Amino acid sequence: MEQRDLVIIGGGPAGLAAAVYGMRTGLKTAVLERGNFGGAINKTEEIENYPGVAHASGPEIGKMLKDHAMKFNAEFVDCTVKSLDCSGKTKIIKTDAGDFEAKAVILATGAEFKKLGFPGELEFGGKGVSYCATCDANFFEGCDVAVIGGGNTAVEESCYLTGFASKVYIVHRRDQFRADQMAVDRLMKNDKIERVMDSVVDSIQGDDFVNKLVVKNVKTGELREIAVEGVFMFVGMEPNNQLVDGLVDTVKGGWIKVDENMATSVPGLFAAGDVRDTPLRQVITAASDGAVAAMAAHNYIVNNF
Repeated sequence: MEQRDLVIIGGGPAGLAAAVYGMRTGLKTAVLERGNFGGAINKTEEIENYPGVAHASGPEIGKMLKDHAMKFNAEFVDCTVKSLDCSGKTKIIKTDAGDFEAKAVILATGAEFKKLGFPGELEFGGKGVSYCATCDANFFEGCDVAVIGGGNTAVEESCYLTGFASKVYIVHRRDQFRADQMAVDRLMKNDKIERVMDSVVDSIQGDDFVNKLVVKNVKTGELREIAVEGVFMFVGMEPNNQLVDGLVDTVKGGWIKVDENMATSVPGLFAAGDVRDTPLRQVITAASDGAVAAMAAHNYIVNNF
């Protein structure tokens, strides 16, 4: 069994930042990831809100983060993690590339946007379909866009998008929004937003990029075509928490609960980035989490081994 001081599960911004800080503190550190170092940002065409980097693609940022960790000789293992055993003082991580024993573990497995599965959703990912208004709103300056969803995020991001787009259509399957009343009141007062209620997405269409949204009224069955250049999906996210499901304390939705040091309810197990309960899921916050978690892991190891 391979032995390491620190094992980081997940090679996105949180995991890669943790690797830099882990190695800098002298910990023998390994990052476990299935072939996609850089994480979800590899699916992002452009990033313009990472401080110090005025403009870059998601894969470019991911490569820079990995290269930085490699500079400090962090170990990268291309594998699938099968299980995590935290019953003893050390942690046992079983993978399809062999097993690891670690004094501390940082879980940086991220989260996934919920998909509805209608035609065009996956095909136009990064080509007009977005799951993050904070990341991509400025690319739709002066355009007509649509928002899918009826909860707080969908309603609030619809209002946010009106600062960039010329018009925002918000499509919701019910006749009333599920968002807080204060957020709904703000939306109702915004004359740049058109509400498309009792409707679901039938398809997203386009050529190289999105140019049309087709919606279906759930009461009448009527189809309507809406000309848009962007579609923002806000139907929720799910944490990739399968390795610790039932093991650590979580909040509603399965997001991992941590303290200010990114420590979970299990000693020696830390969580960083999008998998944890956090008010903002961005590259900068994930990287920050990773740094905090690595330093906390170092202190844990020093005090317990």
